[in-house]
Amino acid sequence: MLGACAGAFCWAFFFLMNAGLDLLWVKAPAWLAAIGMPAVVYPLAFCVVGGVAIGLFQKNVGPYPDDMNTVLAEVKKTGRYEYRHLGAMFVGALLPLLFGGSIGPEAGLTGVVAGLCSWVGDRLKFVGAEMRELANAGTAAILSTIFSAPLFGLAAPLFGYADDADGRRHGGGASAATVVSAPQVSKPVKTAVYLLSVAGALGAFMLLNEVAGGGSGLPHFSAMAVGTSELAWALPVVALGACAGWLFHGFGWAVGKLSARLGDRVVVKAVVAGAILGVLGIFLPFTLFAGEAQTEMLAQQWTALGAGVLLATGFLKVLASQVCLGLGWRGGHFFPLIFSGIAIGYAAAGLFGIDPVFALSVSTAALLGAAMRQPLMVALLLILCFPAKAVVFVLAAACLGAAVPVPKAFSRV
Repeated sequence: MLGACAGAFCWAFFFLMNAGLDLLWVKAPAWLAAIGMPAVVYPLAFCVVGGVAIGLFQKNVGPYPDDMNTVLAEVKKTGRYEYRHLGAMFVGALLPLLFGGSIGPEAGLTGVVAGLCSWVGDRLKFVGAEMRELANAGTAAILSTIFSAPLFGLAAPLFGYADDADGRRHGGGASAATVVSAPQVSKPVKTAVYLLSVAGALGAFMLLNEVAGGGSGLPHFSAMAVGTSELAWALPVVALGACAGWLFHGFGWAVGKLSARLGDRVVVKAVVAGAILGVLGIFLPFTLFAGEAQTEMLAQQWTALGAGVLLATGFLKVLASQVCLGLGWRGGHFFPLIFSGIAIGYAAAGLFGIDPVFALSVSTAALLGAAMRQPLMVALLLILCFPAKAVVFVLAAACLGAAVPVPKAFSRV
């Protein structure tokens, strides 16, 4: 039941987000174009308006939601997550997405579900130690559903982190969040609870998708050909993806410097982010939005876009994501980075004449490996996106990407 509620909540969030995007980015521009507003300026105008709305929200309500690693670390350390501001977390997660932010929904969804599970646990204290596992089980369920990746969803709450993109685990040492007392619930019981919650979440999500539509998740690619050409060009494709992943840290450092110069002026920072995002969106529309819904569109259009546009989209979407995250448009980075890897993979397929799914799997894994610094988590995240024969290439590319050194100065922590 807990998992089914988490899955239904995830579906409802995606449904509401997609409905809002359709209204604000399809119907509204068409109406404005009919009364004389040039459609080309809409991304800039609307993203700036979004910056004002997000900045005022941050100034008057607070910096919500927390990033996903913060939520996972808190749940791992204490067995709970504060739920007094669930409404603010929900609105704070939805606002940037509706205004075209190049961020993912995973941060807000994880925090809200963990908070709801903690609320339930506080009202069922008589059950005992098992209630400490409710928040962990809920986060496992919601992550599995968001990404359609059960293994990633199960692993992240157990480890207490999803990746090392923020530099918290440089040096490989255990973070404070992973240093906890011995578990109060036996491992077989804990494993059963997690598996049942994930099964319930995925079942509810797929059922609602089948009945009403409107859900999202990571893309899935089926057929993949691997021949001598693919193997010969594998390392250059890895290099392209890893370069974008390395730049994720460099862009984060540069945006952090800009944020420091702007000080505590949260409205100004959010408006600056909106302006940068809007300009990028005018010239490269795929730099807008989280990317999960745009992947299908890109799969249909990539041959017509050309390698140059695809490479620019992939690299500049990494920049757009860091601009959003660093200047107050709060959310996650997984969906935009995956989309960037896919765009770069399509560019590589066009440039080198290789199988596109092979190029996507290698470039995306290398990018995430360089950004996340956790090859195993990358493999668990992407394992269901690509055919089974891609698993070895995904893990190898993720390891190569993670091996690219990142200056400590680039760490945001």
